[in-house]
Amino acid sequence: MISSDEAELNAIRQVANLMCAAARTAPKGRGIDNLVTAIVEGEEKNAIARKMLELAREKDVQSFARDAAGVRFAPVLVLIGTRAKPMGLKICGLCGFKDCAELEGKGGICVFNASDLGVAIGSAVSVAALHHVDNRVMYTAGIAAMEMELLGKDVKILFTIPLTATGKNPFFDRK
Repeated sequence: MISSDEAELNAIRQVANLMCAAARTAPKGRGIDNLVTAIVEGEEKNAIARKMLELAREKDVQSFARDAAGVRFAPVLVLIGTRAKPMGLKICGLCGFKDCAELEGKGGICVFNASDLGVAIGSAVSVAALHHVDNRVMYTAGIAAMEMELLGKDVKILFTIPLTATGKNPFFDRK
């Protein structure tokens, strides 16, 4: 017999894997893939929550502490980030710089990197929703994971998606 707790955790893990696949296959500008994904559980996940609490104290931003509780509660956390690499376009300027050469020289982030990440996150959370797994996109946990360099130094934008399966989504109706 497989208990409901074990079955639900197995389902959450399977959905996390499917979410990473959905992010990978999401459309990308010029077909260039700068995404990085990972799945964390256990001590790695709890280390992110601790970093969030540290940031809440240091910066006096209580949303980091509030969201840390959600990260601790969730058995699985999906990380989705993007490397900051210009597309090499001669005409664009959507990032606020003249072109990709100027952007790269000044350390900016290509608008296509950010928009590709948004599309990938949308694809990933649609998988979670389709499988009825509770989730919420969190920038707070993403900041903590980025400061910890969990996806590497070249990842410049990172969001996380905690996952759980409960009677009511614990990531909404927050205090």
